Amino acid sequence: MRVGRLFRAHGEFCASHPWEVIVALVTLTACIITFDKGSADPFQSTRAASSGGSRPCPTWRFGSVDEDFRCEEQLEQNGIDVILMTIVRCSAILYCYYHFCNLQKLGSKYILGIAGLFTVFSSFIFTSTVINFLGSEVSDLKDALFFFLLLIDLSKAGILAQLALCGSSQSEVTMNIARGMEILGPAISLDTLVETLVIGVGTLSGVQRLELLSGFAVLSAIVNYIVFMTFYPACLSLILDLSRNAGNLIQKNKKENLIARVLTEEDQKPNPVVQRVKLIMSSGLMIVHVLSRLAISEKDSDTAEQIIASHSHEHLAALNKTEPNEISEFIMRWLSISTEQIVTYILIIALGVKFVFFDRHNLSDQILLSVANEAAAAAAAAAAAQQKQKLEEQQLAVSGTFTLAEAVPVEDKATQSELSLIARLRAKSMGADDELDSDDLEEGLVEREPRPLDVCLEILNDDKEGGAAELTDEEVKMIVRAGNGHCPLYKIESVIGDAERGVKIRRELIQKEANLPINAFKHLSYKNYDYSKVMNACCENVLGYVQIPVGYAGPLILDGRRYYVPMATTEGALVASTNRGCKAISCRGVTSFVEDIGMTRAPCIRFPNVLRAAQAKRWMETSENFAIIKKAFDSTSRFARLQEVYIAMDGPILYARFRALTGDAMGMNMVSKGSEMALREVQRMFPDMQIISLSGNFCADKKPAAINWIKGRGKRVVCEAIIPADKVRSILKTNTRTLVQCNKLKNMTGSAVAGSIGGNNAHAANMVTAIYIATGQDPAQNVTSSNCSTNMEPYGDSGEDLYMTCTMPSLEVGTVGGGTGLPGQGSCLDMLGVRGAHPTHPAENAKQLARVICATVMAGELSLMAALVNSDLVKSHMRHNRSSVAVVPGVTPAPAPSSTSSSQ
Repeated sequence: MRVGRLFRAHGEFCASHPWEVIVALVTLTACIITFDKGSADPFQSTRAASSGGSRPCPTWRFGSVDEDFRCEEQLEQNGIDVILMTIVRCSAILYCYYHFCNLQKLGSKYILGIAGLFTVFSSFIFTSTVINFLGSEVSDLKDALFFFLLLIDLSKAGILAQLALCGSSQSEVTMNIARGMEILGPAISLDTLVETLVIGVGTLSGVQRLELLSGFAVLSAIVNYIVFMTFYPACLSLILDLSRNAGNLIQKNKKENLIARVLTEEDQKPNPVVQRVKLIMSSGLMIVHVLSRLAISEKDSDTAEQIIASHSHEHLAALNKTEPNEISEFIMRWLSISTEQIVTYILIIALGVKFVFFDRHNLSDQILLSVANEAAAAAAAAAAAQQKQKLEEQQLAVSGTFTLAEAVPVEDKATQSELSLIARLRAKSMGADDELDSDDLEEGLVEREPRPLDVCLEILNDDKEGGAAELTDEEVKMIVRAGNGHCPLYKIESVIGDAERGVKIRRELIQKEANLPINAFKHLSYKNYDYSKVMNACCENVLGYVQIPVGYAGPLILDGRRYYVPMATTEGALVASTNRGCKAISCRGVTSFVEDIGMTRAPCIRFPNVLRAAQAKRWMETSENFAIIKKAFDSTSRFARLQEVYIAMDGPILYARFRALTGDAMGMNMVSKGSEMALREVQRMFPDMQIISLSGNFCADKKPAAINWIKGRGKRVVCEAIIPADKVRSILKTNTRTLVQCNKLKNMTGSAVAGSIGGNNAHAANMVTAIYIATGQDPAQNVTSSNCSTNMEPYGDSGEDLYMTCTMPSLEVGTVGGGTGLPGQGSCLDMLGVRGAHPTHPAENAKQLARVICATVMAGELSLMAALVNSDLVKSHMRHNRSSVAVVPGVTPAPAPSSTSSSQ
């Protein structure tokens, strides 16, 4: 729109030249102050007298008898005027208080201060104009100021301030102000024009008091418009430019201000129909004003001489009469406190005390609520819609409940809009997953008193579907506390048929029974999660879920394919360090080899004597009998295929280590079930055999063991890479000879001196665990899976290139089962293209995941070794892993880049 572009250009000029605009406006104000009031019409008081009005009677001095009589008569006539003006003053005070409270809710002291400055400066210009330019009396100032405060619009000032605070730089602040003027300028201009013309009709009434007040109101609208269009955008730009903390303020309030930007662009767009009606109204009012002014001008020219002649002697008397100074008279009248002044003073003092000592206590909480982890706008909207739908369904299902919205109807559309804005700000600041157990109270759910226990049990045991849904939360808690197996605490979800509601009730019960603080679960999220993937699969007695940051390292070039590896960790600098290593080893790419060793389980079995134990050992080791055992083992699963039974003997006790392929599953449960079935076949031949334990720690699972290092477990992977000498110098900031020497003395000799089993590496467990958590593996199996041997050698004719290998003989991974079915972990597997079972080649996805893990370990090893020889480790962690930011609840410090990780 062409008009909008003009306002945009005007706003950009004011914001980019703030000093020039402010100085020009101050100069204009100074000119108004120094305006010669003596040039005003000397017969103004005479005209006022002719129109039936008179100056207010002074209450601190006595004049002639006639003058006192006229004052008494005037006081009687002005009784209604006093009541009306008292109402106007109180309304103006309450109106300003209301606007400042709304601005305070935004949580920014800058917006509140800028709005106050805007009000003070506008009042100063208005006062100067009234006293000096219009030649009004000082006694009229109190009425004029209250009319000005009643007509000032601080909501638009707050919107423009929010837009300005969205900018992260001064140029962006300028553009945001220009955008705000483009949106608000045309509507404000048209509103001011209509307001001036409508109120200006009062100046044509012929009633002096009404004309005076209408003139004040017209002047208020004009001054407010001029200051808003010139001084205010310039002041906004200047304050944000000079403020040293502007950058921090913008970062802190960015989320709320982005909401304000959306509301401004959508809700402030004028309605075209209303705009056309205003234009037609303005045209009609202009015609009325022109015709009325012309008629009054002709009438005044005809009667001017008569009025001057009839009142010449009164005018001369007035000129010869010595009157007190207007300012002193004004002061004396204010010292003589009247009833309406007492009412005004009491209202001002009461609201001031309330604002300073009561309202501001909530400001810190509002500021904290305005700072939070911001999700994507679409995700937040979807979560809010889903939560609203769940609440509506719950309210329909639970009889005897009602919402606060139903109990307290809100008919005012503006009030509904304000409540909606507060709700959106609260949802944005708190996030979709950060909620208290008392959130349902905020959402407006009010439950009835619990029914008797026997009635609740009848409803619970009702055969019809959804019977438990008719119970309130308090009634479910009552049944759980009653015991007798009606609704055990560990299976609330399955009893009531609503997993999320069951988790909520369990949290409340645990919080009360354990006597925990009321905010103990404040930051433990539980809403908006697919618990169907958790129940009977991953976790029991669920209280919620913990959020762990997930980063990526890459691109990693492995066997000619490009990977971006997800890593879930809370250790600063780990992802950045691994990312640097990926950059180095991907110059020529990584080559890998993987062998599916298979998962193991080693039951502990006892015989009456050593002879029987030896006979059983020889029986199981023969190929014919192994085939019998294998047939029984393989019958338990479509994918389990027994490969070997390795037996260790300790006296009359045998430890039979069953090793089997398990497809794309990690396979612990699969091998356990097969081992149990195989032992039954052995027991048929040796009835005196006693099964001590299905696991005899010869497997060995989740414990350091040389057998896993020697014979392998899960997947055995070997990766190799060649890093050119120039990349060693430019990326790793070192050379091949130094790295080779450090690897020999640290990873080989140092681990041997420490007696480490499978620990010939720098920190393989770091990368293994981070990927395990991200992809839904069993984190406890990092004990065995982190077995790694890192080797480095000089390479090439000159020996300046680096040849590096990583061997990991016991990587226990799977792409189906366990935590791989959770939504987030499944997404990380999708990043690598290995989610679920391979459609044609079983175990291929799990083997590919093992390749990626081993190559990522190589990248992390290389980067850390370079950091150690360069003494970058401590420096990097002091800079990136020791946060200097005071962490406030709900505030997430911005991530910082890094290049190294730590060693274990």
